[in-house]
Amino acid sequence: MGYVGFDKEGAELLFNMISTRTGSRSIIITTNLPFTRWEEVIKDKVLCSALVDRLCHKARLVNMTGQSYRVKETQKLLKNLE
Repeated sequence: MGYVGFDKEGAELLFNMISTRTGSRSIIITTNLPFTRWEEVIKDKVLCSALVDRLCHKARLVNMTGQSYRVKETQKLLKNLE
């Protein structure tokens, strides 16, 4: 599932999917936005807060830093083409 911005219906659909799976199935979400910026995508502040709360409850958050793996691989490929 990608995002360009969620309308109210899309945000509610995502919330319902996460709520349904909470406690019974795993969920993996990758994002380049910290939770503090999710309101830029999910315009409803209350819904956004509830969604983040559901995701973080009993979660393992992995914060990856450093140079992008794709950037490193592309640079390696370009170097080999020279």
